[in-house]
Amino acid sequence: MNNYFETVHQIIKAGHWITDQISRELRELDATEPQYNVLRILVGAKGQPLTVQEIQAKMIQRSSNVTRIIDRLLSKDLVNRQECPTNRRKMDITITEKGQEALKDLDKKVTAFHDPLKKRLDTEELNTLKLLIEKLTNNAHK
Repeated sequence: MNNYFETVHQIIKAGHWITDQISRELRELDATEPQYNVLRILVGAKGQPLTVQEIQAKMIQRSSNVTRIIDRLLSKDLVNRQECPTNRRKMDITITEKGQEALKDLDKKVTAFHDPLKKRLDTEELNTLKLLIEKLTNNAHK
């Protein structure tokens, strides 16, 4: 059982280390990891507007501060927010051209961080690690 906790501890440490490093890289471009995540979600929507709730459901870290994150992105003109035409209580969020350009710069920073790490594990090791993590977390979120 001790081996289990040591392993889980290493997974948590690795996750926090990666997030901290990415945050440091993004900070140089005046962005946070959650802001980056929201921009990527909006680009993934391929021009379709998303509600705050839809964005929150897709986030890696499901922050209760999604509205504040979107407000910050709005103040930088990286996203648009409009009243949903079919439901006035909902707001539609889309990424702006400026947001798409900013995301390209952020992606370059994130890719530059990950490139040397990708070389540390071969394809078989990556597949094994992914399968083991999926096995550990399968049905854990239900």
